Amino acid sequence: MDSIPDGLQEGMPLVEVGALPDEAVILDVRDASDWRAGHAPGAVNIPLAQLISRLTELPVPPSGPLAVSCGGGTKQTRAVAYLRDHGIDAVVLKGGMRGWKAAGRPLEASDGERD
Repeated sequence: MDSIPDGLQEGMPLVEVGALPDEAVILDVRDASDWRAGHAPGAVNIPLAQLISRLTELPVPPSGPLAVSCGGGTKQTRAVAYLRDHGIDAVVLKGGMRGWKAAGRPLEASDGERD
């Protein structure tokens, strides 16, 4: 069965927020309303519920693994587990968008405004 695992997936590889440049390629798996509230500039939004059907739309980082984010909970670990099971080099963005914001990194609203 081709499905995204349930619950927190322990042991997924992590990348620290500080290890990514501001223009890093990030896959954000939050729902549209959370995405509109604020996301990393240049991030691509594919909600977790749509990930399987939209795999061809995954962003391709110029080098290294694909950083995956949610708000900072379990969705990103579930997405990374699924992607890695399908041969995609993906890592969890430690702390998700809450960690990104706490680190003082730029946020962009869906209307293009930066915070």
